[in-house]
Amino acid sequence: MRVVIAMMKHETNTFSPIPTPWARFEEWGAYVGDDVITAYERTNMTLGAYLKLARAAGAEIVTPIAAEAMPSGIVEAHAYDRMSDAICEAVDRGCDAVMLDLHGAMVAETTPDGEGTLLERIRGIAPEAPICVTLDLHCNLTQKMVDNCDALIGYKTYPHVDMFEVGSQVGEILFGMLRGEVRPVMAWKNLPLLSQTLRQGTDDEPMKSLIAMARGAEATGEVLAATVFGGFPLADMPDAGTSCICIADGDRAKAEAVVERILDKAWTERSEFVYRHEPLDEAVARARDLEEGPVLLLDHADNTGSGGTQDVMTVIAEVIRQDLADVAVAAVWDPDAVAEMRRAGVGATVTLRLGGKTDMPSIGMTGEPLTVTGTVKVLTNGEWTVRGPMYHGLKVFMGPTAVLDTGKVEIVVVSRHHEPWDQGVFTSVGIDPAWKKYLVLKSRIHYRAGFAPIARHTITCDGHGVTTSDNALLTFENVRRPIYPLDNINEP
Repeated sequence: MRVVIAMMKHETNTFSPIPTPWARFEEWGAYVGDDVITAYERTNMTLGAYLKLARAAGAEIVTPIAAEAMPSGIVEAHAYDRMSDAICEAVDRGCDAVMLDLHGAMVAETTPDGEGTLLERIRGIAPEAPICVTLDLHCNLTQKMVDNCDALIGYKTYPHVDMFEVGSQVGEILFGMLRGEVRPVMAWKNLPLLSQTLRQGTDDEPMKSLIAMARGAEATGEVLAATVFGGFPLADMPDAGTSCICIADGDRAKAEAVVERILDKAWTERSEFVYRHEPLDEAVARARDLEEGPVLLLDHADNTGSGGTQDVMTVIAEVIRQDLADVAVAAVWDPDAVAEMRRAGVGATVTLRLGGKTDMPSIGMTGEPLTVTGTVKVLTNGEWTVRGPMYHGLKVFMGPTAVLDTGKVEIVVVSRHHEPWDQGVFTSVGIDPAWKKYLVLKSRIHYRAGFAPIARHTITCDGHGVTTSDNALLTFENVRRPIYPLDNINEP
């Protein structure tokens, strides 16, 4: 048995000014051939699960590529072609099954549905080969994706700490199909509901109840797998929105019933998928009055994990203005500032125009650096290994990294974008986040994977950036209309 196992992942924020060439995938870690196995076999990620199942089945394993990039703007054609061609060429050389780890919100220069277009190509090359797919909870599910695979599943956790589990679940369905023990059939539906990512945490309502319904349908045996996709609203493409897909064993009616039940509940709760704002100065003032830390301050509008520029200084400036002390920030993207601190050396006092190097035309904002003076405390190469539950075992490459200490605020400054979902973003530069009063994190929900265990309080700070939760700042041109909450509609 010959099995092709591959990964092609990117969450595309079409409002982001950060380009997405092939080099961006290389920065995160793009592997080919046996290097894929070396990089992922001992991780808790989807590819780790696929590799384990394929080995147990005695299969010949072919790993043409595993490539992922931190979320950013539209994927350049060369990058998309390089990844999709590598996978399709491997399939074309012959295989008995295909196991894919995709995202579900990839928009490329040549297609608004990167995953669906890839799957359609693969199906055309190998129409008889079973195909299983694992997708992110923020997938914008399309008909093309569903039509061109046999078993499709998504994460049930946000932050995504169940990658290995869902990869195992769908992989077992695929191998059951190969053995003739399972006949998977799928049913799905997409609601006209543009759920905001900040309201999709699976430990919070309304997603918590929807996930419980999906798990319940699996536990009773009603379906083999049930997935609720919150969708990614910052990918302005026709199919963006909330959806559900279920896999049943030969009985599509059962899958359809579960889909309808879950999405009826989602539509009833649609107003809860919209974030309510608070003035930034009031949020920081509430933090200032808290006695016990760590207090997490979430700079969610500049979340690089959703395509933010990671150099907007609005929240950091307010923290400094209100004179908060014992603060650590992760992280500001500013390669020029890192280079300046490297030239000055550890122990030097420097004055920097930090951050604010990137204009954001989609929201009508120009970059505004913040002038700060401090001591260069630490210089590193930015490499470390994740030890927390999300991406456990994966090596991180933040590029040349520095810590600027203003006396009250320690700012981690990086040369490559990276969302702080693991404490390693601090510990790798000598900061113990558990002993800080305040942690400013350019994150939205993923921070919970690494920081929820130490947090005494969490405050969401409404700053600026292209991952804003204020729909009034965004001009949607391609998403289907009408759609809630952009339009006032009452029926799905």
